[in-house]
Amino acid sequence: MENGVSPKYTVVINGKPTGPYPLEVLKTLTILPGTFVRKPGMDDYKEAHEFPELRELLGFTYLKTAPQYFASFDQRLLASVIDYFIITIGYAVLILLTFIFISEKTERIGAIVIGLPLIPLAKFFYSSIAEAGLKQATIGKALLNIRVTDMEGNRIGLGNSFGRNAAKILSTLPVFFGYLYSFLNRKQQCFHDLIAETLVIKDRLI
Repeated sequence: MENGVSPKYTVVINGKPTGPYPLEVLKTLTILPGTFVRKPGMDDYKEAHEFPELRELLGFTYLKTAPQYFASFDQRLLASVIDYFIITIGYAVLILLTFIFISEKTERIGAIVIGLPLIPLAKFFYSSIAEAGLKQATIGKALLNIRVTDMEGNRIGLGNSFGRNAAKILSTLPVFFGYLYSFLNRKQQCFHDLIAETLVIKDRLI
């Protein structure tokens, strides 16, 4: 309720927006958990089960991991590219700072090459910590509005997160088949998701 006035809801029925309706009228309509609904202040529609007041009014259960919420392979790949880009920029800045103390060209090249393994190592630790954090996502995943959860849509523990990211080694063998397997899995899980019993989900907006 805003300023003492109950918000009115626009409901998509038979593919067409109808309303807006006050909350008390919604119970007279045929609204399912997956019916798209929007109220003032929202840029996009969400499904009815995502609104606490509608769950209370209509007796819905919050469906945290409905099939349409699973993040696709290309979304996950793009998120990883973004994360690697950010980490690589940080690595480049670090290398440039070391050049203050290294003047020889061969030594500078050596510093660059020797430090390259730090990039995937940093990605491993960063992803493990971030995906077990409050946002359940790295910067790349957060930008695409996707996050890592357990099989019921809840936050995973730090140990499980480290195990999941370590298991990505298995997803790369052979020829990245563990990643490509997501195309064959209805929950779009890679091998490391199956091992860690995790999902990567997306908050779907119409």
